[in-house]
Amino acid sequence: QVQLVESGGGLVQAGGSLRLSCAASGLTFSSYSMAWFRQAPGEEGEFVASISWSGGRTYYADSVKGRFTISRDNAKNTVSLQMNSLKPEDTAVYYCAAPGRRSTTAEAMGAMPPHCGSWGQGTQVTVAS
Repeated sequence: QVQLVESGGGLVQAGGSLRLSCAASGLTFSSYSMAWFRQAPGEEGEFVASISWSGGRTYYADSVKGRFTISRDNAKNTVSLQMNSLKPEDTAVYYCAAPGRRSTTAEAMGAMPPHCGSWGQGTQVTVAS
């Protein structure tokens, strides 16, 4: 059974930084693309960033491009999201996600529906203005 556990959320002032981590187990981590999504109160979930199995390809939502960086460590089965220049509109619960199939590309994960794949429990990020 796939298990994804996020950590690193918290309260930060606008302009500050946070680093989220996701520890994965129950899958051959190095064979899967991974992604981060987020959901703000009262809003639909949205794609944030994804990374290919090798780390060689990354994709970002336009709203975070240039501020967030996704990375992975296949030796430690972790995927991280470095968030800089945070804005109040970045406030949300952030979720780590793995696709149901190894063949799912990082690019395709941008459109992964919530009933597909595996998801963590989420970590709250609050950016104060």
